[in-house]
Amino acid sequence: MRIITGEYKGRKLETPRGADIRPTTDKVKEAVFNLLMQDIYDAVCVDLFAGTGNLGLEALSRGARRCYFCDNARDSLNLIKLNIKKCQAGDRAIVLAGDYAKCLSRIREQADIFFLDPPYQAGLYENCLKTIDSLDLLSNEGIIIAEHGARDEMPEQVGGLQKVRERRYGKIMVSIYRRADTEAVDQDADAGEGEEAAE
Repeated sequence: MRIITGEYKGRKLETPRGADIRPTTDKVKEAVFNLLMQDIYDAVCVDLFAGTGNLGLEALSRGARRCYFCDNARDSLNLIKLNIKKCQAGDRAIVLAGDYAKCLSRIREQADIFFLDPPYQAGLYENCLKTIDSLDLLSNEGIIIAEHGARDEMPEQVGGLQKVRERRYGKIMVSIYRRADTEAVDQDADAGEGEEAAE
């Protein structure tokens, strides 16, 4: 697993030995950042359930201003800190320890991008979306990227957050949420709905 492009391009990241941490594959990661191409520069990001820090570090490499890395597991936190050091990204990285609710409550600014990748089938997606919405943590033009199993059903709307697109990559689905009252136009929202990406 490595950084695909940008300032840290080619940096190899430490990966977990067991099955408790599930890093996003390079294929899905590249697809996600293709979707974020217009949103990433100078963005404040939150890598929730960060695992290895893979997504947040890719965002920093591509020009994000700052990223919060959040996780509850000691092994994950150690991996995140090690990978931040490998990329020399400490000046733009903030590591928060605790469950999703505790970590979100400690963020004192709105974020432009949330990476949401909790353990599949743990029932956490809707609760995370509710918490982000209730704490008003998503910026007006912000975006939430939720990675989940292709068979998992994601809500169309949670509070003030609305699903605007979903893409399938094999057994993985990516659902995209924005504020329901945003004026942002999500191009290809209709064309991409439910569409399976080319293998």
